[in-house]
Parts: sequence; structure tokens; C-alpha cells
Amino acid sequence: MSLPLLAIACLLVVTLGYVGRCWLSPFGDCRKCHGMGHAFKNDRKGRLKRGRDCRRCDATGKRIRVGRWIYNRAARTYRAGTR
Repeated sequence: MSLPLLAIACLLVVTLGYVGRCWLSPFGDCRKCHGMGHAFKNDRKGRLKRGRDCRRCDATGKRIRVGRWIYNRAARTYRAGTR
């Protein structure tokens, strides 16, 4: 197998894997709060304490994946154009 064919095969496997991941699990953990829904902070004694709610995910801990967001936008545009 030549090098370009190997590169194309690897890219195809990665792309199809991500498409499958977006199809099976459209929501992933929030990158800011790591799926917790809030941040941690230390009090004056050094103990961990629950911080403020995450504004990026609205304290759910989940965000829609980029690939799923692109698919939803394309499907919405297609449906709006075929009325």
C-alpha cells in the first residue's frame, strides 16, 4: 500500500468514527467545566468548595458536539429550502 492510500484510509477511518460518535452520542462533556456543571474554588481554609454554575453549558455539564451542530444546521437549511 502506498503512502497516499494509507493516509486516505486513515483519514476515512477517523472521519467515519467521528460521524458514528456524533450519531450515537450527540452530546459531549462541556470543555470548560469538564462535565461537572460548575467550577471548584477554595475557601479561606484551603478546602474545595462548589463554585459558580458554568455559563457555557447552563450548569448541565453537556454540550452539543461540533459535528452534530454542523449536521443540524445543514439539515435545517435543507428543510427550509425545500418548502
